[in-house]
Amino acid sequence: MTRLTAQDFQPEVLQLFDRYVHGDLSRRGFLDAATRYAGSAAAAAGLLAALSPQFAQAQQVAPTDARLQTRYQEFASPQGSGTVRGYLARPAGTAAKLPTVLVVHENRGLNPHIEDIARRLALDGFLAFAPDALSPLGGYPGDEDKARELFAKLDPAKSRADFLAAGKYLLTSAEGNGHLGVVGFCWGGGIANYLATAMPELRAAVPFYGGQPPAQDVPKIHAPLLIHYAGADERLNAGWPAYEAALKAAGKRYEAYTYAGVQHGFNNDTTPRFDAAAAALAWQRTMAFLKAHLA
Repeated sequence: MTRLTAQDFQPEVLQLFDRYVHGDLSRRGFLDAATRYAGSAAAAAGLLAALSPQFAQAQQVAPTDARLQTRYQEFASPQGSGTVRGYLARPAGTAAKLPTVLVVHENRGLNPHIEDIARRLALDGFLAFAPDALSPLGGYPGDEDKARELFAKLDPAKSRADFLAAGKYLLTSAEGNGHLGVVGFCWGGGIANYLATAMPELRAAVPFYGGQPPAQDVPKIHAPLLIHYAGADERLNAGWPAYEAALKAAGKRYEAYTYAGVQHGFNNDTTPRFDAAAAALAWQRTMAFLKAHLA
């Protein structure tokens, strides 16, 4: 089956899908608006199905891959809301203490794609841990629309505190070397930026198309940053000039790359917004960056 790409869709439809993904447009709102471009309600529904994640098709590393050890792990939430559940992956066959990477998902929770990202990191020699921000609400429900509805019910401050606790859990893990990095995507990119301002122990932060922190918090950053943006992502790119100015003014270490012509979510290979060339280059840069700072 031929895989669809962003070029197979009208730019206006991709913009509608971006609004839908980020909760600015309901499913019905997307379908009604997309009908103007698709010609019929049935065709609009087909567009949404084509743009929605295809987890099995995109999987790169099987959950049963013998090169890895994986498990679900819980840690205590500091908010008195019980425990947060996450997916942990590490290379098999070694007792060595490993560099650790916190993986922060998009605004859907711990779905199969993020578990696959954790396994990809583990194959590169990291102890990767991907917590589920939806844990207080029962966890990722297995349905992307339901996950989006649950996500809107989260308390942002409590979610940030849970990811701070996840970072501290990794720092004290007997399996880790005490060197912590974070990689986040979309909502998770914003969390990666936040953790850089809130966690002095952090050694590396890699936000993919994430929301920027307030300028007044930038001086608190200690970790070097590797920042990825999509060239066609006007919504998030609008905040970059002020963020870069704050980073420069505070003398912070950072590398920033904007990948021309690609869509928000270009690293997520479960949807047609994925761009293979940009994703490969961004991932290559990310692995080199993490290895340099977490060894």
